[in-house]
Amino acid sequence: MNQDIRNLAPKSVWNHFADLNAVPRPSKKEERVIQFMVDFGKNLNLDTIVDKVGNVIIKKPATSGMENRKKIVIQGHLDMVHQKNADTIFDFDTQGIEMFVDGDWVKAKGTTLGADNGLGVAAIMAVLSSTNIAHPAIEALFTIDEETGMTGAMGLESGILEGEILLNLDTEEDDEIGIGCAGGIDITATQNYQEEKTAENTIAYSISVTGLQGGHSGMDIIKGLGNANKIMNRLLFNGFEKYGLRIASLHGGSLRNAIPRESFATIIIDKTSKDSFTTENHQLISNIKNEFKSLEPNLTIEINKVETPKTVIPVAMQEQLTKAIYATLNGVYRMSPDVENLVETSNNIAKITVEKEQIEVLCLTRSSSESNKIDLTNSIRAAFELAGFSVDCSGEYPGWLPNLDSSILKTVVHSYKTLFNEAPNVAACHAGLECGILGKNYPKMEMISFGPNIKGAHSPDERAQISSTQKFWKLLLHILENIPKTSF
Repeated sequence: MNQDIRNLAPKSVWNHFADLNAVPRPSKKEERVIQFMVDFGKNLNLDTIVDKVGNVIIKKPATSGMENRKKIVIQGHLDMVHQKNADTIFDFDTQGIEMFVDGDWVKAKGTTLGADNGLGVAAIMAVLSSTNIAHPAIEALFTIDEETGMTGAMGLESGILEGEILLNLDTEEDDEIGIGCAGGIDITATQNYQEEKTAENTIAYSISVTGLQGGHSGMDIIKGLGNANKIMNRLLFNGFEKYGLRIASLHGGSLRNAIPRESFATIIIDKTSKDSFTTENHQLISNIKNEFKSLEPNLTIEINKVETPKTVIPVAMQEQLTKAIYATLNGVYRMSPDVENLVETSNNIAKITVEKEQIEVLCLTRSSSESNKIDLTNSIRAAFELAGFSVDCSGEYPGWLPNLDSSILKTVVHSYKTLFNEAPNVAACHAGLECGILGKNYPKMEMISFGPNIKGAHSPDERAQISSTQKFWKLLLHILENIPKTSF
């Protein structure tokens, strides 16, 4: 199937993408892909270095006649989000992504595709390996760990790059030119507990919430999609309030930057409540599915009898957890007052785990306003601390402030209009791009972000559009050819 990918145009981009996708590259486990990129650069006889945190930098001199243009940095991240369907058997640590062509789209078999940001990386590789593409002097920057902390961008030292312009190839709409993004902060709430012995005369059930779309917790948060953790909490809270439901275990979501698609719980109730519990939940499930029928047509909620577990969490702890989740905002907190249809501040209740006498709740709060990011963080922290949880706020990164007067923005807009006879959408986004972090150590560097159409990023429905990739490649080549001249 991957051979079909290699026959797509532009061949150089898709072949490099296929090579890259054959290398396992989960966030924080990038050793193999780092070596892959080092071997790639050295095989081209290009100056290739790895910095102290693992970012790879490959330098290529300007082509003939382009020596007087501004030196540029072309940047993408090496890691990818690892998500798969529950019924997909796949080991991200050892297997390469299995791809196939479906009409105008490239997809993966039951897993994320890695087009975020693999297509951007592949495009950079295609430029570096080319012998006939006009371009100025290039510093290709391949960062690590973008998806789970942006530690690669954070660890990049000032002075290691000389470029005056940065082209970030991590945008997912081909008519959009990115000039700003949201910052973010990781919120982790934890609480330990001592298991209690399951009461006599009880019956156990598994509750599963599956079939949700999931998606990128920044770009897709505006859609109001279902959050498996929030839906599960409604079922648990209602069962506790009316029938004394007790939680034995709970696993919902996986990654901070992915809207949770699935949640699984094991619960017990008194046998005398069996019939009324079943009837009540049938109605509640019907109500929830009706609420999401247009947004989440594949939402599935099932309750099945299982073997009774030996222990449950303490009743007081359960009440604190379910009330804290109810009190914690999930979704859009505030829209931008200045940019139409742009989410300013949001939160994703990304992952909830209850097992082995510990509760852990992971959230990712995003905002292009530092003050509102702090405000929402404090609101979430207060909800969990009032419930007796310990709360840690970490991994904070800044947003990227737009510069509407930059020379590279004018170049990119001109290239887009020349090629496609229409103006691009110049916009900021609610995703967390590395530009804001890189800008801290390189404040004079002009930055822009663009890329091909990628849908369903951070979910097994991720797909990359073939025709859009051709458009993106055409735009990239035109931009490279028209980079402004140096001022000295």
